[in-house]
Amino acid sequence: MNSNGDLARNLERAEALVREAAGAGAELVALPEKWSLLAGGDELLAGAETLDGTAVTAARSWARELGIALCAGSVAERLPDSGDRVANTSLLIDPEGNVVARYRKLHMFDVDVGGVAYRESATERPGEEIADGEAGGWKVGLTVCYDLRFPELFRILALRGATLITVPSAFTAATGEPHWEPLLRARAIENQLFVLAPNQHGTAPPHYDSWGHSLIADPWGRVIASHDRGEGIAVAELDLAELERVRRELPSLGNRRPDAYLWPNAQKEEPQTSDE
Repeated sequence: MNSNGDLARNLERAEALVREAAGAGAELVALPEKWSLLAGGDELLAGAETLDGTAVTAARSWARELGIALCAGSVAERLPDSGDRVANTSLLIDPEGNVVARYRKLHMFDVDVGGVAYRESATERPGEEIADGEAGGWKVGLTVCYDLRFPELFRILALRGATLITVPSAFTAATGEPHWEPLLRARAIENQLFVLAPNQHGTAPPHYDSWGHSLIADPWGRVIASHDRGEGIAVAELDLAELERVRRELPSLGNRRPDAYLWPNAQKEEPQTSDE
């Protein structure tokens, strides 16, 4: 998608794409980050909704009508106690239209890249919990965009039984070309699961320039479907037997040594000195 600050326009485009995917045989559909409202600052805060608002209600109705599971990318969730900040929230919706998992983005995109200063924490409040849920016979782990750079999150989801992880994103063009596909493939390879990564594309006010290149990766790290540029869909058939084969023949998850893994001491160590 190429979402912007126009909720009605974004919902119209999202519905058309969800219906197109379902018509192509998709049983699980994922939308990108902030599919219903991609805007900055005051516009994001003004347009944020509770989870019974227009965007989520529409997404639930699409899932129910089409009989599909739907990862409703992420939405700007208005929180009752957050003051002037919102949550960046991803939802997993089952084919009956029920929300079976809710994830609030953990990692805030506070970076300077491509000549733009991004400060998500100025308008968004980070979540505190990892989330997954069952949909269509799959254990789905939820992440959002910048979370892709934190492999601990993906490993925990894998150890909790995830067979598929969604990464709805508005990944920047500046970082997308060198980082997007390698990181997604790495997360799929090291955790031996499927990764679904729908991304925003193109420009949107005030400073968004998203890379596009939505893709689906399998547990061997192969890109099995992609949509490089422009609005559209990518569809693939996911084979749970392939995941089981990879984990059986190359059992890296089973070969872990958790007792040997110690986190570095949080306290800063004194630098080593030498008499030489």
